Amino acid sequence: MDCRAIPPQQLPHTTKLFRDFNENFSAVKEFFAHRPDLKGVASCAKGLDFPRDRRLTVAGILRDQNLRYGHGAETEANLKRLEEGAVAVVSGQQVGLFGGPAYAFYKALSVIETARHLTDEGISAVPVFWMAAEDHDVDEVRHTTWFANGKLYRLELPRPAEDAVPVGTIPLGDGVVELVEQAIAQLTGPAAAQIAEILHSSYTREDTYTSAFGKLFARLFGDHGLILLDPLDHRLHGVAAPILRAALAERDTLNELLLRRGKKLENGGYDEQVKVTSRSTLLFSLKGGKRQVITAANGNFNCGGKSCPREEALRCMELGPENFSPNALFRPVVQDYLLPTVAYFGGPAEISYFAQSQVLYEKLLGRMPVILPRADFTLVDPKAGRLLKKYGLDVEDAWKGKQELRKKMYGANVPKKLAREFDTNLRQTEKNLKKLHRAIAKVDPTVQGTITRVEKRMRYQLQRLREKTGASLDRHEKILVQHEEFLENLLYPQKGLQSRDLCFLPFLARWGSEGLKELQKLASAKKPGQHCIVPIP
Repeated sequence: MDCRAIPPQQLPHTTKLFRDFNENFSAVKEFFAHRPDLKGVASCAKGLDFPRDRRLTVAGILRDQNLRYGHGAETEANLKRLEEGAVAVVSGQQVGLFGGPAYAFYKALSVIETARHLTDEGISAVPVFWMAAEDHDVDEVRHTTWFANGKLYRLELPRPAEDAVPVGTIPLGDGVVELVEQAIAQLTGPAAAQIAEILHSSYTREDTYTSAFGKLFARLFGDHGLILLDPLDHRLHGVAAPILRAALAERDTLNELLLRRGKKLENGGYDEQVKVTSRSTLLFSLKGGKRQVITAANGNFNCGGKSCPREEALRCMELGPENFSPNALFRPVVQDYLLPTVAYFGGPAEISYFAQSQVLYEKLLGRMPVILPRADFTLVDPKAGRLLKKYGLDVEDAWKGKQELRKKMYGANVPKKLAREFDTNLRQTEKNLKKLHRAIAKVDPTVQGTITRVEKRMRYQLQRLREKTGASLDRHEKILVQHEEFLENLLYPQKGLQSRDLCFLPFLARWGSEGLKELQKLASAKKPGQHCIVPIP
């Protein structure tokens, strides 16, 4: 496949920490346990000592979950290998409508390809996808953006009446039936019918955001053996109870470590991804079905306006660990307590989370996986390819914004040059007419009337030519605007990278299963951090 790789520093909106992580790791190595490469993953796998009883318990829970999503033989085989000692290559994402942004699919491809590579190299590894069902920001998951016919279509479910509940528990309701039909109506390509069938079977009124997402990914990635994990399962909370309890028992020490880490990051010129204060804890409460933040003050823990001593909070934890949920910094530590993780694929923001979480790993877990940047792509369809060539553009030109893009398109716009030449020649013709009028009048003043009439007819014809040229330019201008909008919508939608703003399914419908295979090859961790520009059919 003829694709082009772009280094992270050339991407729009890239943070300093992400640039250094990929290009100058020595500047940030104190914030991570391993270098971001496959050599580090292999070393981490060889040194991993994971409790067998925990491994078997978690694998059994995951088998139950994946059965509900309709997993296939390949996933079952990977669950068996997990029980027998395989390490885990992990990524995760919120359970967004229709799979959410395209990079959620690219994360799945990243773990699938890396687990395959490790296994081929003699390190038994399985791909695991953590569905972030405990998150309570429903506005992040209830919509997606579809690219079709050069336009952007926002597909959105109503906001539920009750907020602050884990998004994974929210039923999709009647509205999803019509929304599925709207989405399917915009699908084109050889795999459109297949994607339509998957959407019909995954997104029903009875499904939740988690179950629908799980069924979708099970159907798309089942042949690759992807294992899905729903953290809302009370059984997993039970397994994770010891480390959840430690977050309460050692809260003061952990908070001090995070405050120091935040200061170190600030001194290095990096931003904290999660703001930590003297009152912060690592936990939310899930009691009563709502996810509410837990804070600390004067030795007590506070949640929803109620306060209790540390001892009482610890008793609540022992009686009901399912009533507690980790925050963004603690979630990966809980994840890797449950799983024998050797590598985690994340985006720029997640990598910043890990730069803070490393102190929690060191204190609570005594180990940390290799953190790797997920694969990322900008897909260029044939029309976009033709337009880029027509105007002499690169994808990067679209990332510079509307004004710069239009300026460059005008620069390659022949009629614009023609307009300038027309005006220049028209002014010269007017000057020559006046000069000729004066010269003839000196020879024979009686023909001035004839000269004036000739000049009038010539000016009339020139004016008609100007109008026709103007109409032609107007038509060309409208076409240019249409071309500009097409390129912006596809390559820089809503002033963001395509992978962050557009759903992958319309592209998959046009490309089919071969597209997944091609992207999987490009998702190799051998060259982490690169953004690939990929032409598609």
